[in-house]
Amino acid sequence: MEKLLDILKDIQPGIDYENCDNLVDGHLLDSLSIISLIADLEDEFDITIPTVEIVPENFNSAKRIYDMIVRLQEEC
Repeated sequence: MEKLLDILKDIQPGIDYENCDNLVDGHLLDSLSIISLIADLEDEFDITIPTVEIVPENFNSAKRIYDMIVRLQEEC
């Protein structure tokens, strides 16, 4: 989770990622930030994020993002 929080803080500093649950719905992360985040997650965690996973529900909080990462790692 620490790696994920570091990535998020690099992309968009100043957000309380540990407590925020509306990163997409609250427009705290825009589409360019999400594209950058996906690329960083794929590199850092050695996963591929399929298009069907790129939905607001998976990116609205650090916990949801982390849950997706773990699930994708387990599917490999």
